Amino acid sequence: MIIEVWSDFMCPFCFIGKRRLENALAQFEHKDQVKVQFRSFELNPSAARDSEHTMPEELAAKYGVSVQQAEAMNKNLEAQARTVGLNYNLNAIVPTNSFDAHRLAHWADTQRKMAELSERLFKATLEQAKHIGNIEVLADLAGEAGLDRSEALSVLAGDQFTAEVRRDEAQAQQLGINGVPFFVLNGKFAISGAQPDEVFADALQRAWSERSPFTMMEAEDKPDGAVCTEEGCEIPPGDGKE
Repeated sequence: MIIEVWSDFMCPFCFIGKRRLENALAQFEHKDQVKVQFRSFELNPSAARDSEHTMPEELAAKYGVSVQQAEAMNKNLEAQARTVGLNYNLNAIVPTNSFDAHRLAHWADTQRKMAELSERLFKATLEQAKHIGNIEVLADLAGEAGLDRSEALSVLAGDQFTAEVRRDEAQAQQLGINGVPFFVLNGKFAISGAQPDEVFADALQRAWSERSPFTMMEAEDKPDGAVCTEEGCEIPPGDGKE
């Protein structure tokens, strides 16, 4: 069974959704027969490689709130991330363009290391506030994920794997995907957003045993999972306190 995951390394809900999928897979009896394939999705394709603003400043401008309010929203999201074992540092995130990171992930796929690099990129961006738009930083992260740093730097210096990124994005557009994370199981079942573990567990069972039209899977009491779009991330209510 193949699970395709559209996500962006700058997206906080994407890492949360990845963890929730992994939690469900850990309990799935056929997990050894499941392949997870990451697909590229840029939340902000026009983002500058080097921003003059902090992440709270960019969020404040996007949502029309104060910098202090943006920082509080981030703290609330950090609390949600901790429920799945992630230690976000969102106010320190380095705003940047994620295109080269996606290209590098596709190269890693040819080396059978896409899963390892994707995990490293999410952690570097959201927990460690590393500049993943910088090719030297990306090469370092590739090395830490078990890839050849020099070869990674060579890939990043050119335009290799641009077509692969664009193909993923075109497929997302064809499927009507306008927010991430977005999961497609066996080409038939879809999960939009960082849904609860039980939604992923149910989808895994149904995708394994059923043949049916493309079906949306979601929690009954929360029809829309936490998701990020080009307009921004859906910030859950709260004051940032646990």
